Amino acid sequence: MISLSQLWMPILASSVVVFVLSSLIHTVLKWHEADYLPLPNEDEIRAVINRGSPAAGQYVVPHCPDMKAMKTEQTRKKFVEGPVGFVVLRRPGAPTMGPALASWFVYLLVVGVLAAYIASRTLPVGTSIAGVFRLIATVAFLTYAGGSVQAGIWMGKPWSAVGRDVVDAAIYAIATGLVFGYAYPH
Repeated sequence: MISLSQLWMPILASSVVVFVLSSLIHTVLKWHEADYLPLPNEDEIRAVINRGSPAAGQYVVPHCPDMKAMKTEQTRKKFVEGPVGFVVLRRPGAPTMGPALASWFVYLLVVGVLAAYIASRTLPVGTSIAGVFRLIATVAFLTYAGGSVQAGIWMGKPWSAVGRDVVDAAIYAIATGLVFGYAYPH
């Protein structure tokens, strides 16, 4: 059996590789720009939201505290008339990329550690590059793609945006699998 400490290098290297790839996808290819549409009356909507002074958090429109409320005529009418959606509000202030990028890198490390843990418990020393790649890429893909697919199912995230996220996940999974495949103890 392989110890997790023996896999620190592919954990760190795959995190760096995926971080660079994701940066290139978002800054050079920019294929996620189509994921976020502007509201035609943004200033009016901002004014209405600001009047309510909501705290940072996740909101749903229309709001139903339970299934009983869903059955009332008033609530049904709200759903039929629309809008129906989810709104995520952040604290006011200029966006800063530093904390988000740091959190993203920590997440990449966590994915690497979890993939390494699974590999260390299932793959013996000497497993072929292809065997290591297959397991690690599968674990990484499920991790990177899962959240977006769930958002498509439950929150109405457009399937075109989910599709781009799944392509990203495949790229990240391939990179992670390759790094582990070549760095795994053989």
